[in-house]
Amino acid sequence: MVSRVFKKLYIYLTLLFLYAPIIVLIVFSFNDTKSRGKWSGFSLRWYKDLFTNDSILKALYYTVAIAILSAIISTIIGTIAAIGIHGINGIGKKIILNLNYLPVLNPDIVTAVSLMALFKFIGIEFGFLTMLLSHITFCIPYVILSILPKLKQMNKHLAEAAMDLGATPMYALRKVVIPEIMPGIFTGALMAFTLSIDDFVISFFNKGAGVTNLSIEVYSMARLGINPVINALSSLMFVGSIGLLLFINKRNGKSIKKKGGVI
Repeated sequence: MVSRVFKKLYIYLTLLFLYAPIIVLIVFSFNDTKSRGKWSGFSLRWYKDLFTNDSILKALYYTVAIAILSAIISTIIGTIAAIGIHGINGIGKKIILNLNYLPVLNPDIVTAVSLMALFKFIGIEFGFLTMLLSHITFCIPYVILSILPKLKQMNKHLAEAAMDLGATPMYALRKVVIPEIMPGIFTGALMAFTLSIDDFVISFFNKGAGVTNLSIEVYSMARLGINPVINALSSLMFVGSIGLLLFINKRNGKSIKKKGGVI
């Protein structure tokens, strides 16, 4: 009994430690003044200012646009790459997997400077395209690592059975393989989306004139003092992330129940 209480207390304290900063941020997003350490009364002024702040709205637009595009493109490329890697045997597979681990283990600053040098060498003008390409490159390895475990769990004879019954390889891929690894694809897409929104270093080195994102905008503000509008925006993004997570969990729960019912 004591051990059970201690375990629950430990879990609650850990969760409190993790989420206390976010709770404080949300509370002070409703503060009536710019102070981050003194409560001066409830107000929605920062939420109103958020929708009239052109620089933050512009940064939000580029952040979301690049995050969505990079998540979609990196998920498509990563899914195809994961299926290809899964089909390779021997030393070649180990070499490719180790090469895929390198961008994950590499410090972001190394990846950022390398991409910047590559874009300079090729002659691509820095702007939206270079930031998007750098985010796609950064996210692909994480998508591959999210999908590979699902491919290992899948019965390798399913696609072969489908083709024995007359399905073309492409039809078997669409109707058999993709549905089986869909949870991994969703996980990889969400991870890519989150990493893109969160990224600062790679974005900073590969941005162009007039193109920025929220992390760079917040960094620029930090030298003069963080605008409480950022608290309001961060609160809305956190609530949106929680809503998306609950939606996906509910969807996955229904999918599991459906499969269980069929079985």
